[in-house]
Amino acid sequence: MSQAKIRKICVFLDETHKEMGQAIVPPTRRAAAVAVIENPYAGKFSEDLETLMVIGEELGDLLGRRAVEALGIEPSDAQSYGKSAMVGENGELEHAAAILHPRLGKPLRAAVEKGAALVASSKKMGSMGQVLDVPLGHKEAAYVRSHFDGMEVYITDAPRANEIMVAVAVTDSGRPLPRVGGLTHDEAEGKDGLR
Repeated sequence: MSQAKIRKICVFLDETHKEMGQAIVPPTRRAAAVAVIENPYAGKFSEDLETLMVIGEELGDLLGRRAVEALGIEPSDAQSYGKSAMVGENGELEHAAAILHPRLGKPLRAAVEKGAALVASSKKMGSMGQVLDVPLGHKEAAYVRSHFDGMEVYITDAPRANEIMVAVAVTDSGRPLPRVGGLTHDEAEGKDGLR
């Protein structure tokens, strides 16, 4: 039985077809799936945040799959990923840390097939309509600089005071027109999460 009490899910797709007058072929694409959930610890202190870790594991699967589906790709074609959470005012920052615990990463990695690199993450407190930045990094190799990126999402009515907004982002490419050097996507081996 699901632990997450989800009020809504939103999915965002961002495609860049042209940058600085240059055509981007194929377009770079990023997708984010966002769940707005009830915070089971809102308004009270708890030493044990296990429930949020369980919820994070559920959402890693659900949101990872939804982001890949939004891109219309096979899981193996995903190139980068990231996770982020914003806690409403009756929660605390540690609630975001608990939901983004590494237990969220295992099902997310399954949704994007493999994923040797750490999943970039960010945590914040916020209120309705505030922007949530989801950092992105290459799923196999942290040294692929072309995939250092981020995606902004916001939902006009979230997070409410007793809620948490949880986002997972996935891409099928790096930034448009990358040219700052480093390892390329095709050179990444995914053995140690760095190279």
